[in-house]
Amino acid sequence: MKFTKQIVLSCFFSGFVILACSHQPKKLGEEISTKVASRNDSIAKLFDPKVASRKAVKLDTFFKKLHKLNGFNGAVLVSQYGKVIYKKAFGFASFSKKDTNTTQTQFQLASVSKQFTAVAIMQLHEKGLINYDDPVYKYIPNFPYDPSITIKSLLTHSSGIPNYVYCLDRIIDKKVAMTNGQIVDLFARYKPGINYNPNSRFNYNNSNYALLAYIVEKLSGMSFRDYAQKHLFAPAGMSRSFVYDPNKPELVASAAVGYTPRRRGFWQVPFDHLDGVVGDKGIYSTVEDLYKWDMALNNEKLVKMSTLEEAFRPAHSFKNLITKNYGYGWRLQLLDDGSWLTFHTGWWHGFKNYYMHNNRDNSSIIILQNVSNHALARVKVAQSILYPERAWYFMSGEGLPEELETE
Repeated sequence: MKFTKQIVLSCFFSGFVILACSHQPKKLGEEISTKVASRNDSIAKLFDPKVASRKAVKLDTFFKKLHKLNGFNGAVLVSQYGKVIYKKAFGFASFSKKDTNTTQTQFQLASVSKQFTAVAIMQLHEKGLINYDDPVYKYIPNFPYDPSITIKSLLTHSSGIPNYVYCLDRIIDKKVAMTNGQIVDLFARYKPGINYNPNSRFNYNNSNYALLAYIVEKLSGMSFRDYAQKHLFAPAGMSRSFVYDPNKPELVASAAVGYTPRRRGFWQVPFDHLDGVVGDKGIYSTVEDLYKWDMALNNEKLVKMSTLEEAFRPAHSFKNLITKNYGYGWRLQLLDDGSWLTFHTGWWHGFKNYYMHNNRDNSSIIILQNVSNHALARVKVAQSILYPERAWYFMSGEGLPEELETE
């Protein structure tokens, strides 16, 4: 009888312990994930198949006309409330081979690549390996410029350092692909003049993100290409994305070719010495992979939502940046309700792109094209179709910024 009571009591206390453990407070990471999952579920419930279908018809009509009348040549994907509502490709990946573009065609992202570099820095920040307010010389000891230039100065394009694309033009051997390490060494050796006092203005500059990619390499002990594959593409499920490597031409064998319009057709833009530098550009991806990236950001697969929200906040309070601003790797556009729309554009060697990421309703507009014409100037129409209630605002807004002035 005593033995039976002991068994009963033992079972009771064991059950109590299991029950108690099951109600232990969740860890911080689990709480955040649950919160984000709940948020995404609430957003997903806003999806209306009928409304999405009507928007898809309008988007298809628009992009068909854009292809026919404005020479749009590329691929597009639009999502809302976390679901794809439209995707399609137009024109050729290669005019000489007559290979048609598909939603799986790989395009050079140009400056849209910068957000990947920014997320890499955010990941290192979350691991406690780097602080945004750290001076750059802490990670690049031979950095020749003012110690007030910080990681945040680079992230937000307020460093004042010169653009390597121009300031090193007469120094480098253009027959050999440049590297990020070479930029660092040449800056240290020649000390090209600074453009303005650090942190005194916003001035978009590719050197900032080339240096950030170099810092990622130093802290991770990996090449930026390998880091991106392991810590950015793989977690997001981006199986068709890679960072260009001049030593591995086979990577771009099936990718789209970049073109510039000419009177009698199109001129294929060749690779050059600048293509060896990464972080400011260099990533190849597809519209479908970028959608996976978009969802990975929304689902905390890459960084915490709180970390991302900091990157989406305006970094500057300069008087000329009232309706437009910059965060960490993203451009920001002020909407009529006081919120900021997050996006980035890119232009490099015949590729011209637009990527809008709106984490407020898990929506995106992804447009990649391999002919650098003016078709993207009409992206306002796509924005207006996705958000008809704000059509008046988008159609009356400013044009898109051009990331590079020359090809």
